[in-house]
Amino acid sequence: MTRVRYGARSAAEITAARDAGSRLPDIWSTGVVAVWESDPEAVAAVLPPPLEPTGRPLVRANISKVELPGYPLGAGSVAVAAVHDGREGWYPLVMPMTHERALIGGREVFGEPKKLGEVTVERDGAAVSAVLARHGIAFVEVRGTVDGPLPPPEPAEKLDFYFKFLPAVDGRGLESDPVLVHCLRNEKVRRLERLTGEVVLRESPYDPVADLPVRRVVELTIGEKTTDQKGRVAGRVSAEDLLPYIHQRYDDPQQILDGPPEGSV
Repeated sequence: MTRVRYGARSAAEITAARDAGSRLPDIWSTGVVAVWESDPEAVAAVLPPPLEPTGRPLVRANISKVELPGYPLGAGSVAVAAVHDGREGWYPLVMPMTHERALIGGREVFGEPKKLGEVTVERDGAAVSAVLARHGIAFVEVRGTVDGPLPPPEPAEKLDFYFKFLPAVDGRGLESDPVLVHCLRNEKVRRLERLTGEVVLRESPYDPVADLPVRRVVELTIGEKTTDQKGRVAGRVSAEDLLPYIHQRYDDPQQILDGPPEGSV
């Protein structure tokens, strides 16, 4: 009988797939990083408990392209500085990805707020343009000119915070208390250049990062880096506490906050 591809995989096939994933080589991306100071009240307002603001109201946009063989990928994020249990890190609000493969793994394993979108990084000589867009709206754009090289930093560990949860079957709230994930990223940079330019935020009802205005640009760079990541569950949080914030994850939060119509399938 011809193999039924939806059928069960053998233990050997599962082990081989897991081992292949653990042997991936370094994957280098070219990306723009913009960090700015925003309004303290705005940054504090987007942080679900138990995350708290740090001493500075910082917002960071990462906009990168990865030239995977036959599978070019655009990846981005907009995050705010946060602290949990005495550890400082970043809480991403939105992470546009240009391919479903990159989206699914991060959402289902770590609880990353990934969405399909358009991500572009373009360089023409010294001129650089990087954009995050969804639904035809370029809600973040970084425009700048390369202003000279910077010494690459030493390899460093970065920390991101995510909330992993499942919507309830009856369409009302969450199935159980979510978990707060600490995602540790080991980052290596092999090239870094300073940019002189600006960060433009545009109004979008789907990705309202314009509510985190640019008061002062702290960092603007373009570089080449590679990262790996491992996550751990830092603890469970109250579904009731997180419910007021879960609209951050969805373009249509009514899918989670309202129950399905009577008789719907």
